[in-house]
Amino acid sequence: MHPQVRWLFRCQLVVTLAAGLLSGLVGGFHAAVSAVIGGGIAMASASAYAMRALRPNGAATADAKRAFNAQVAGEGYKFAVTLLLFALVFKTYAQLAALPLFLAYAATIVVYWMALLRQQ
Repeated sequence: MHPQVRWLFRCQLVVTLAAGLLSGLVGGFHAAVSAVIGGGIAMASASAYAMRALRPNGAATADAKRAFNAQVAGEGYKFAVTLLLFALVFKTYAQLAALPLFLAYAATIVVYWMALLRQQ
């Protein structure tokens, strides 16, 4: 796994756990679980993107069109995983606290986008 991808997942994990702790202190157990789930959804979608878009394709990395298509497919996987997991959570978790869920998801997504700015 690329070092920048590992760094991204570590940072997302830290943000997810911090959001869960803060939500738990403010809103109780179900708020903490909801926040961790929100961060987990963002991490799962980033993982789906990385597995699809960054998979080694041999000559594909030299071909700009194939590289672009891999990125587009990765974004599609990320979107599908996000929708599926949110639907699953809203369908199955009756005590869901929506605000901590979405705030933790958003914070974890911010880490994802900040990784693009990171220089090695």
